[in-house]
Amino acid sequence: MKISSNLIFLLLTLLISKTSFADSQLIDKIYHPYVLANEREIEWRFYERRSDDGTELAQRLGYGFSIGENVTFEAYVIGDKQPSGDFTVHSYEGEIRWMLADQGKYFIDTGLLFEVERDNTKNTWEITTGFLAEKEFGRTSLTGNFFLLYNYGDQTEQELTTQIRIQYRYRLMLELQPAIELYTDDEYIGVGPAFMGVKKFSPSKRLKWEAAYIVGFNGDDQDKTFRFSIEYEF
Repeated sequence: MKISSNLIFLLLTLLISKTSFADSQLIDKIYHPYVLANEREIEWRFYERRSDDGTELAQRLGYGFSIGENVTFEAYVIGDKQPSGDFTVHSYEGEIRWMLADQGKYFIDTGLLFEVERDNTKNTWEITTGFLAEKEFGRTSLTGNFFLLYNYGDQTEQELTTQIRIQYRYRLMLELQPAIELYTDDEYIGVGPAFMGVKKFSPSKRLKWEAAYIVGFNGDDQDKTFRFSIEYEF
């Protein structure tokens, strides 16, 4: 407990000086490095961000399946609400997660993530590589996602950016697990509470849910983001 608390305090101290506006894709799912063999899943994510510039709404729908004992693939369609009030699908994404070792085999559980996203409205591409890590301390877990993103296309400059997502979770019970989450990139930092849980229907069927409310510490315009997701594994 002492080690994990000190680590979170150090991360907050190092990152608190960043002041700018967040990329809406930064505040997203925090990935765990685990993969279940033969799993299939359907996932829905919802985001709402409020700031001085207005309200942004976005959703994504995904379907995934394992392609080995330690590798899974998931495809997404991504859309948002336009100023006209219409909801429009604008992007498609493919994602691969690779669990590097069985859970508990080493001091830290690790995995890799690879994503390719195509935005048809802007004719742009985003390629993401990520390192996933998780360590359990008694009934608590510390999870870290470290991403490197490369963007290019007709309506964007070629650029390389980084993202860090941190989650400190208390496993109160399977159905309810409170947490605190931290998000940061090259120009932003946001922190807030989160809650999640799992409902098992059988050894191979389960429903996962997550909800988080993140406040950006980015100057005068402190944006607030609510994220919610449901994932059914079968």
